Amino acid sequence: MPDYGSGARADKEASMAKKNKSGDDKKNNEEKVELFSQLSASARYSRTLLSRQLLASGLYAGQDAVILALDANDGLSLSAIADQLGVRAPTMTKTINRLAAQGFVDKRDSETDARLSHVYLTDAGHDAVKSVRKAIRKSQKIALQDLSAKDVKSLVRLLKKVEQNIASALG
Repeated sequence: MPDYGSGARADKEASMAKKNKSGDDKKNNEEKVELFSQLSASARYSRTLLSRQLLASGLYAGQDAVILALDANDGLSLSAIADQLGVRAPTMTKTINRLAAQGFVDKRDSETDARLSHVYLTDAGHDAVKSVRKAIRKSQKIALQDLSAKDVKSLVRLLKKVEQNIASALG
């Protein structure tokens, strides 16, 4: 075997280390892709499960968040609900109109600003709060059935950290 000298040997070792690092980077990137794929799939399935649970009370996907927002602060404006839930105003208008048609909310013009409408839960809406919370509890029980309390606590902590990292990166 020829002796290439210490400089050539160091170059060869550096080249091999670079290849190994490249392989590690590729593996890390694949794990990141898998993570996002898994997060998306888990979110999609959890939303589908919750939607099925909500149907029993006559609610559709997305309406649960509005019901809970109004339970926490009845009389919010449409734009305040949209901002709080991170959706566009036209989307919220459609959701509120549907909830009103179903009898869960009452939309009233603002007494101080003619451009605003405020949304209030009806008696049926207040009853729906209990159904929404029950659907959430049942869905969470199904989703977390084989996890220990410690695992659930860790999962929630980690997901919050992932959310913070992404929110920070998005500004």
